[in-house]
Amino acid sequence: MNTKEHVLRLLEECKGKSISGNQIAKELNLSRAAIWKAIKDLRQNGYDIKASTNKGYSLCIESDLLSRQGIVSHLKNKVLGEHILTYQSLESTNQTLKKLSADGACHNTVVVSEMQTKGRGRLGRSFYSPKGSGIYMSLLFKPPHSSQSNFPSVFITTAASVAVCRAIEEVTGKQIKIKWVNDLFYNNKKICGILTEGITNFETGAIESIIIGIGINFSSPSDKFPSELTEIFGSLYQDQEEASHCTFSESHAIPTKNLLIASILDHFFDIQAELKSGSFLEEYKQRSCVLGKRITVLSPTESIPAIAVDINETGGLIVEQLDGTRKTLQSGEISIRPEDLSSGWK
Repeated sequence: MNTKEHVLRLLEECKGKSISGNQIAKELNLSRAAIWKAIKDLRQNGYDIKASTNKGYSLCIESDLLSRQGIVSHLKNKVLGEHILTYQSLESTNQTLKKLSADGACHNTVVVSEMQTKGRGRLGRSFYSPKGSGIYMSLLFKPPHSSQSNFPSVFITTAASVAVCRAIEEVTGKQIKIKWVNDLFYNNKKICGILTEGITNFETGAIESIIIGIGINFSSPSDKFPSELTEIFGSLYQDQEEASHCTFSESHAIPTKNLLIASILDHFFDIQAELKSGSFLEEYKQRSCVLGKRITVLSPTESIPAIAVDINETGGLIVEQLDGTRKTLQSGEISIRPEDLSSGWK
């Protein structure tokens, strides 16, 4: 890290509290002039840093600029902070992480960006990724060698969905539902999509790495959602001002995006221990807004009405068609009738 990054790390760790220039200089073994220059540079980058006589510097508690230091300051498992890369703008966090993986990036490498210019969802759809209002991140998961052929993408997606739900509820207190297989809902609107992509060994066909892309609508974009998305998509907070007036129940910290990203990383790391047993699947079922509902199974050639019956041990959706036959979906897409998002099918 350079001087500016070291100073930012200390300010993030003491966010909302004053730390003297002398203390910063002593801890970093730098001159007061170097500290002052770093503070000046951080302010020019948009950080709200107050200076008080006889008290020192303090980073405003509402500061929500994306940074590795800001994320690490909230991590419970600090080891996860060793391989976090943050960007102001990327075409796609998944694409960037794919390139990093090809160059030898390690397990649990994370890419986060303030915005995406070519964000992607499932089935090649674009993912609306404006600056400042969302969380756009990708995680690199490398299955143990002995398990490389035993982790279907739908299984990893269900695990990631549960981890993100746990993180959102921990940080915001909001109750989140899951629409099979990769969409998270709040107040009957989609607030998060998860795109899982496998990287296979050309010779063996085994999955060597899995890229898990997570896009969350944290607050409503300043220019609002495009008209065609308004009825479908929502956000955790109506605007950034609402977010800044909410508190985290345990630590009373403002629920910044950095805080939520850190919580997601901690929960995703923890849930990896549950992959062998699949114990998280019961929670996935309990959070489902699909089971027991009338749905339509969508394919390029047809739309099949069915009822969502259950979720199996690998995360596949068991559906019952109108003629009573049952089948298990390991991939694909479904839609739910709007009235069925909040009420069961009778």
